[in-house]
Amino acid sequence: MCDYMEESIKIPFGKKDVDAVFTVPSTCSRLMYAVILTHGAGGDMNYPPLVSLAKYLATHRVLCLRFTCKGLNFAHRTKVYTAVLEYLKSCKERKIAGVFLAGRSMGSRAAAAVMRRASEDDDEFVRGLICLSYPLHPPNTKNKLRDEDLLLIINPVLFVSGSLDDMCDKRLMADLITKMKAPVQIHLVENANHGMAVKGKTMEDVTSEINETVLSWIQKNC
Repeated sequence: MCDYMEESIKIPFGKKDVDAVFTVPSTCSRLMYAVILTHGAGGDMNYPPLVSLAKYLATHRVLCLRFTCKGLNFAHRTKVYTAVLEYLKSCKERKIAGVFLAGRSMGSRAAAAVMRRASEDDDEFVRGLICLSYPLHPPNTKNKLRDEDLLLIINPVLFVSGSLDDMCDKRLMADLITKMKAPVQIHLVENANHGMAVKGKTMEDVTSEINETVLSWIQKNC
């Protein structure tokens, strides 16, 4: 493990910059892998479980760039995510070997849309997709699947979902995985809801489980 440092930055996007934070291993003499991370429909990049994941990754020599993009406009979210990816690609002061796209809930949908384009473009810099609480369907509306981007991705994908998530039915997710072209790993947090709350467990315990799962998967796919 190593120490980390954080740096607040502004990423250019049209007339209004995107607020973002680099969480960077403080001592790393070799090329690093990176994760781009964003939040769900509510909150921002300072949502505690995302901050915890960013710091955990950095202590294990994985850079994390998390950013805020509020609002429910999915097309806008995807454009902002693309701008953040392009910024990281052009960031000369960071020695990046490759990047994993990640997000929570609606943020993971935006990451999946960007991942799909990277797959279609054979973008070797983009290594895989991490979906935290992917909203496969609206609550109690299981016939409206949000799977169109996932079905066209060819890079490795990690799903981390609660077993009681009312926006990601376990049977529907299992069926989706059989149809996907990508190598897929799914980790179910037992008795967790969409917000990853588990009765009888602290959020710190759940977050620790998620952090370890994400790091292990990244290390397998570097």
